[in-house]
Amino acid sequence: MDDAQVIAQVRQGNTDAFTEIVAGYQSSIIRYLHRMTGDYKVAEDLAQDTFVKAYKAILKTDSELSFKAWLYRIATNNALQHGRRQRLLSFTPLSRVAEDNPVLASPPEEVENRLVVKQVLAKIPPQQRVCLVLHFVEGFKYREIADILGISRDAVCKRVARGSRRFQILYGEVKRDEVL
Repeated sequence: MDDAQVIAQVRQGNTDAFTEIVAGYQSSIIRYLHRMTGDYKVAEDLAQDTFVKAYKAILKTDSELSFKAWLYRIATNNALQHGRRQRLLSFTPLSRVAEDNPVLASPPEEVENRLVVKQVLAKIPPQQRVCLVLHFVEGFKYREIADILGISRDAVCKRVARGSRRFQILYGEVKRDEVL
């Protein structure tokens, strides 16, 4: 069943149909939130909150709604609100990388590179980081990101460009420091 059919069933009172929505989007929402927050446990909590908010608001939405974009918008708002509450997104210590990423078979260089990417991404301003993760990691097009964030396509283009430049600079600095 597609999203529109499931939403129609929920609107008709079949609340169990919403479990299909959760099953279909849960892993991608958690993955997205994990990249936004840097903490898998927080990402799981924020994902749960995302689905609760979506369920409560689904009856108030327009039937022509792009559900995926709407759901990612809720997740984005949750991540940004969490970041504001924390005042600073924390880095994940190396000891937590192993427990958050059961990819222990990966070469140490790959694990180290993932950690560096995660740390550099955490230093990017939240508005740019959201656009970078939605575009490069989640595969959304600029128009879709604009819909998710409620901003213009041009604003998304600028945030992706600025965030990419900032990421390249910070990543280059970290790699240069490793060589020295």
